[in-house]
Amino acid sequence: MELNFSKPSEIVERVCERLRTERLALNMTQADLAGRAGIGTNTVSNLEAGRNVGFENVIRVAMVLGRTQELESLFLPKIDSIDDIRRYENSAKRLRCRGKARRT
Repeated sequence: MELNFSKPSEIVERVCERLRTERLALNMTQADLAGRAGIGTNTVSNLEAGRNVGFENVIRVAMVLGRTQELESLFLPKIDSIDDIRRYENSAKRLRCRGKARRT
């Protein structure tokens, strides 16, 4: 079990600050990044400010900054045992999660 005491807004704030820092470390303006990502400068500004931006735009920016590996590993299964592998393989075949048993 992972205990995380951060609020979603705090995580957004940290990620947005890292994005801005990474862009500046690469000596890119918001307009440079936007042009290379194929998005508007306002979108980059909104992303760095933590305002609502589509996930595809986040991916585009990550691609330009050379950070797609982190996104691609975002929801990889946590596998610590053979049982975890079996459980993951079985769940990959299902299209829905199991419903809870009805009480009568």
